[in-house]
Amino acid sequence: MKSAQNQSIAIAVLPFKNRSSDQESEFFCDGITEEIINALSKIEQLKVTSRTSSFYFKDQNASLDEIAEKLGVDVVLEGSVRLAGDTIRIQAQLVDIEEDREFWSESWDRKMDNLFEVQDEIALLIADKLRENEGHMSFSDHLVEKRTDNLDAYEHYLKGRFFFTQWNAEASNKAIEHFQKAVDIDPQLIDAHLGLADSYSFMAVAGYAPREEAWMKAIQSIEVAKGINPDDEGLNYMLANQAFFTEADFGAAMNYALKSVKAEPSYPEAHRFLSFCYSLMGDFKKAKEHILFAKSIDPLNSETRFFEANYYYRSGEYDKSEKIINELLEENDKNLPALIVGIYLHIKAGRLKEARSTIDAVPEEMFTSDERLGLLAIIDQLDGETSSSAIKELEEHAKDLQAHHAHSYLFILNAIREDYDGAFEVLQQLFESNSSILLLGFSDPLAESIRKDSRFPQLNEKVYAIGAELPKESNKKKKEIDEDQVSAEAEQLINYLEDEQAYLNPGLSLRGLAEQINMHPNHLSWLLNEFIGKNFNEFINSKRIEYFKKAALEPNNSHISLLGLAFESGFNSKTVFNTAFKKEVGMTPGEYVKSQK
Repeated sequence: MKSAQNQSIAIAVLPFKNRSSDQESEFFCDGITEEIINALSKIEQLKVTSRTSSFYFKDQNASLDEIAEKLGVDVVLEGSVRLAGDTIRIQAQLVDIEEDREFWSESWDRKMDNLFEVQDEIALLIADKLRENEGHMSFSDHLVEKRTDNLDAYEHYLKGRFFFTQWNAEASNKAIEHFQKAVDIDPQLIDAHLGLADSYSFMAVAGYAPREEAWMKAIQSIEVAKGINPDDEGLNYMLANQAFFTEADFGAAMNYALKSVKAEPSYPEAHRFLSFCYSLMGDFKKAKEHILFAKSIDPLNSETRFFEANYYYRSGEYDKSEKIINELLEENDKNLPALIVGIYLHIKAGRLKEARSTIDAVPEEMFTSDERLGLLAIIDQLDGETSSSAIKELEEHAKDLQAHHAHSYLFILNAIREDYDGAFEVLQQLFESNSSILLLGFSDPLAESIRKDSRFPQLNEKVYAIGAELPKESNKKKKEIDEDQVSAEAEQLINYLEDEQAYLNPGLSLRGLAEQINMHPNHLSWLLNEFIGKNFNEFINSKRIEYFKKAALEPNNSHISLLGLAFESGFNSKTVFNTAFKKEVGMTPGEYVKSQK
């Protein structure tokens, strides 16, 4: 259990199990899980593991202890879904890992046409129980937004998400089919438009569809989404990538990424992108902040691990970078970004033979011709072969205005051979042909010698120009506290409990108590945790324990068992009573009673 003052409660929502007779309903279980993850992520004091890392354990037999350790969480939410006609049954339970106990469970039987209301009800109740048991949280009266008025559109969207996350050509085509059906039914369903953009982008990058045609369709979907909600976090993340990789507009990319984080502070994709951008700029402090946050909520995602390795590479911590890169390549030897950084690390360490053999082992189709050529040219230069055919061929290829990889590698090559005039001449392609690859190459550690040139600082500002001042990152100030008012509120609370003995009700909740004393649940949560110093359960159970101690020593109650008195004191669980009593008093209930005789 977290202390009352700890403001970072970490939770993982594991994939809900499909209890339906129809196994094709798996997409629906995944959708329910993702909605709850998204809903809980809106709560500032919660650190919610992202979908990718939570789903890492789907269909695995890992223990909750093992899962919690790998994800770095205190609490795990498990659940199941059963569909039967137009009825849905959802069951969920919360488990405190440190105390090894399930502290809440509930089930719901509802009609499908109330699906969004049910999801909101479930998310709010989960948040309430976490707040009562773990510590202070503030959240709105609704956590799940109604995405669409049409359940058929929503079902197609969920099916699209289900297929998209399988990352292959056949599944991606099915995802596009379902996303398209969703937007045909409800043109305002922004998530489905973004799903189309994601799917077409993936097809273009992976070579599963004609590149230009797929990119155009992705851009069309993004433009439609902009017209629906220009502040959407997923949209702005896509716009950040579009600005960087297709327009080489670093400032616009940064602005879009910061807008994404502003819209959803727990959006790991945007934090990874910001770490990437800050690393390019050389602002390693901010780069580290963003990658560590992404790692805290999405630790098992290979993208998070790659961007962490990239941060270490860019900041000069090569051993740490290489460790992660090697792990990624052991898991997937076709991870192209990891392969390239791995080769860079070999070159940086002077392991030119290893770098060359790694390149030779990479299948022809994985590298662009200029990528392979550029790497070999750099190795030749460092190996003393300063007039090699690879170097001459690279110089020739770089004359093509659209040969962006050749430009970047020629820039690095010129920096290595200290031809800084030549390097800066190549750099002009960044501005003349929007070469995003040069955005990467300009600050690469392989080209670090160019930083000695007096022109570098000014060019660095130009290359990584942010245009207008970037929006400030969130830094909320604490409100001023009126000590007298807060003391009066605490006294009001304690007097109410003593006078009304509300704690004797085993079903008492924080939300219910807040209503009884005419106080907002968020404020009552703060009052208990931050001023009184106990979470709701600790506070109420302490009142119940005081009542029990008096009742247990009352001669008229000698015929009632200690467990019976515990139930009369407001407890509804023997385990909870014994645990709370020993924690509060330092001995078991039986030992306490004997000590008083």
